[in-house]
Amino acid sequence: MNGWVEAPPPRKGLGCFARGCLILVAFGIVLAIACFAGVYWGFQRHSAIMHGTYWLAKTHSIGEAPAPVPKFTASDQQVQLIQERCQEFEQKARAGQPAEIELTADDINSLIATNRDARGKIFVSIEEDRMRLQTSVPLGELIGRSGYYFNGDVTIELKGAESLENPQLNRIVVNGQPVPQDLLNWKYHSRRLRDYLADYRNGYNIGTIEIRDSKLILRSRTE
Repeated sequence: MNGWVEAPPPRKGLGCFARGCLILVAFGIVLAIACFAGVYWGFQRHSAIMHGTYWLAKTHSIGEAPAPVPKFTASDQQVQLIQERCQEFEQKARAGQPAEIELTADDINSLIATNRDARGKIFVSIEEDRMRLQTSVPLGELIGRSGYYFNGDVTIELKGAESLENPQLNRIVVNGQPVPQDLLNWKYHSRRLRDYLADYRNGYNIGTIEIRDSKLILRSRTE
């Protein structure tokens, strides 16, 4: 029987989805939420918040009502197979071994469906070398203030395999607006945003990401 699936025990994260597949997008969503929280409470001590204020207004990313997000159902077998593949990839990557995983949009949506914090709030589609994420995240769950949503229609287009050490941000568009080129040099709590990104990259040993033939391809870092 198809339907929303909760894998026992339920995960707090999204497996390799949150840990590597779409790390730049997840990072951007966190940044936007942090910027909104800072503006809401009147704190503008960090350049990321000041820059982000303008960017959020420009992209119309904050709304008082949720945006529609397509629903996805996954079978128990789908969930089990993709979780096993992700676990194998993560184990090899953490051990410094060569590893590669190819994920279709259904694979990623199956992982999202197992996570109670993300399902119904993120939907992924992939066409050739372009990935699209439709998101609507209630900010009340994250900053303790209800009535606002982060609504994002995100498009990522990659030309070949790219390293997370020097990501091409001009290929990431949020609500029709490109991500600022200097975003990773903005500072939050006295650290550049690229330093936070490096923490994720090093922690999960992700080498390159690629979108090709309607698949997301992750490769481990072996050097």
